[in-house]
Amino acid sequence: MANSLDRYEELSRFLRSRRERMTPDQAGLPNSGRRRTPGLRRSEVALMANVGLDWYTYLEQGRHINVSAEVLDRLAVVLRLDESERRHLYHLARKQFPLFGTKQPSKATPELQRFLDSQNLSPTNVMDARMNIIAWNEAYCALNGDLTVMSDRERNLVWMTFTSPRFRYVKGDQWELHARRIVANFHAGYARHGDDPWWSEQFEALSQASREFREFWDSHMVLDAIDAPKTLHCPNLGKLNFDLVSFQYLNDSNLTVSIHVPHQDGTVEKMRRLLIDYRDRYSESLYRGEYH
Repeated sequence: MANSLDRYEELSRFLRSRRERMTPDQAGLPNSGRRRTPGLRRSEVALMANVGLDWYTYLEQGRHINVSAEVLDRLAVVLRLDESERRHLYHLARKQFPLFGTKQPSKATPELQRFLDSQNLSPTNVMDARMNIIAWNEAYCALNGDLTVMSDRERNLVWMTFTSPRFRYVKGDQWELHARRIVANFHAGYARHGDDPWWSEQFEALSQASREFREFWDSHMVLDAIDAPKTLHCPNLGKLNFDLVSFQYLNDSNLTVSIHVPHQDGTVEKMRRLLIDYRDRYSESLYRGEYH
């Protein structure tokens, strides 16, 4: 029978391997000449991670000691771990990986933007953990308005839900169900990041801006995500039917990609017309010098 995985031993090997691949230059340390072993010394990692040398030595020796999430975060920074390596570190230490961090703002990579643009007639966006829409394609703007001229606050999905008349119209009779789900998601995020002032500031601003937001908040309703077909509305073209496909971006667990796939019931052709109109309006704005 195969031996079961010894997480402490695996954690020991993993930390040593990541320490040994780091150079003093990468860590911002002066290179003090030839070293007997590759990479950083244990004492250097312990110092930069603000932990005791004996404690860190025990950790690398595979001893059964408890490690807090805060220490894991500091070690991940010192050892320059990427997202996958940081997740692996948490799993080995038997800690819940923080899926929605807010310390470092996420950005859409050029590769991710190219994926969005490749969706053509499917309105597609990327949201971060705060439900800020940080990337989108032309089809999304054609349906929901030009996000390039909106402020950062206006590009937040919660703010857009409760303050944008256009967004409310597009959602039609599905708006209230959508709004209650969005508030439930915001409620969960606020509870998860209670020490982050952004959430309290956003909550106060939303409470002032929308009576309905505060009403839905006080109901403490929790709703699951809705992946059923979506029916949206366009002033000139009537109803548009979509399937919603959402997934977490593998390279950054803070990001969610959402794709509205148009049905073959006339919605594809309507999206094509919307996109043509949007491009024409954009070209006219460029001609008038409204975009810089």
